[in-house]
Amino acid sequence: MAASLDEDELGSDDYYSLLNVRREATQDELKAAYRRLCMLYHPDKHRDPELKRQAEHLFNLVHEAYEVLRDPQSRAIYDIYGKRGLDVEGWEVVERKRTPAEIREEYERLQTEREERRLQQRTNPKGTISVGIDATDLFDRYEEDYEDAVGGGGGGVPHVEINKMHISQSIEAPLTTKDTAILSGSLSTHNGNGGGNINLALRRVTSAKGWGEVELGAGDTHGPLLGMKIFRNLTPRFFVTAQCGLQFSSRGVRPGVTTVFARHLDKNTMGYLQWRWGIQSSMNTSVVRDTKSSHFTFAAQLGVPHTFIMMSYQYKFQDEDQTKIKGSVKSGFFGTVVEYGAERKISRHSVLGATVSVGVPQGVSLKINMNRMKSHCFCLLLSTRQVLLMQESVRRIIEAEESRMGLIVLNAWYGKFVTDNSRRHERAKVIDVTVPLQCLVKDSKLILTEATKSGLPGFYDPCVGEDKSLKVLYQFRGVMHQVLSGDSEPLRIPKQSHRIDADT
Repeated sequence: MAASLDEDELGSDDYYSLLNVRREATQDELKAAYRRLCMLYHPDKHRDPELKRQAEHLFNLVHEAYEVLRDPQSRAIYDIYGKRGLDVEGWEVVERKRTPAEIREEYERLQTEREERRLQQRTNPKGTISVGIDATDLFDRYEEDYEDAVGGGGGGVPHVEINKMHISQSIEAPLTTKDTAILSGSLSTHNGNGGGNINLALRRVTSAKGWGEVELGAGDTHGPLLGMKIFRNLTPRFFVTAQCGLQFSSRGVRPGVTTVFARHLDKNTMGYLQWRWGIQSSMNTSVVRDTKSSHFTFAAQLGVPHTFIMMSYQYKFQDEDQTKIKGSVKSGFFGTVVEYGAERKISRHSVLGATVSVGVPQGVSLKINMNRMKSHCFCLLLSTRQVLLMQESVRRIIEAEESRMGLIVLNAWYGKFVTDNSRRHERAKVIDVTVPLQCLVKDSKLILTEATKSGLPGFYDPCVGEDKSLKVLYQFRGVMHQVLSGDSEPLRIPKQSHRIDADT
């Protein structure tokens, strides 16, 4: 029997959210939603070739969703197994001919299991595995007579070995709307010597401009650790981070302080100035420029024991696998190191990379790195395309609503809200959904069904695994209204209870 619908499929393949209908929607409700979206995304409405191509893609998605949900048998199978269940070949005929009542009964059981998995995903796990391979012997081999004397073979096979490995993992657990616990740990080995450590951090959002964090750590690599970290936005373009800690070891207590000043130089460029005092005192300055197609970094450090200058460049291919190639050069008192490598997405949440390092006097080594994390790039790209296609329809909807003093969405935000009155902080945590929400207005009414809103056209999930809400500021009959709705709660506006008093 096929597995149940998982979280990955709910993100981009939830037909109910795409059509904005209830899971119990009637055929008439499905038909009305289908016709409305077809008018919105019809390719003939767009002259620009790129917008026309994107509209055709979305138009086909809407048609595909409607064709599945309008057929009772296909809809029942989809409710249990998702889109992949409809594509699987070789199922037993009895599975395809089960009655909707039997399928619904099994669906309830599978839905309970899915809710349990959702609770596990709230921890937002992230992990990294790095393996270092020493390939020096490929380029700098011993003399043959020495190999004969020691190994007795003198064969032509170079000696390549794994000389280091690092594994790290972290999970997050939201305790309240302001507090989050972060548990992380790592294991490392290098040339036969290894160790590990574990850290627990408690973070609290203190205001719209900053947060504070307390960290406790223990391990056989560095010893117990007690630290504190503070982040603060001084201006919209300038922030500072201060961190202090006490490292306990057999040599005594080692204090350390780190301060970082950062400023936005332009839309894509950041400048950093870091000062560190303690075990490895240093002063570092760097400039980082990140665009859609490239990432550039220049850094210079003066410190004990490491003083260096470094420059790196990364090129990002605009393909589905998010392929990147990179190169860097670093030179200092320790010598010179040149690195080059590439990384590529191998699954929805996993990235595999390899880097070759050539250094003097370090030699040559190969590092293989794998990261597993949550990614929103595809969802963000898809929602951006949908919003572009909605612009013209939204303009017409607003003109019609203004003529009748109807419903106009002034601002709409979707995501995780830490404080209700911190608009600046909300922008760092949520996404703007004003345009896609206005596009759903019909006859001065907006109706959202009881389902996650991340699947609505123009929406995406900005914080996977965390509680989300939809905040809407709208105008109806010339009067301001405001409402905050939970992610899976149904919403109907306008309502008298949403009205903002004139005094407020």
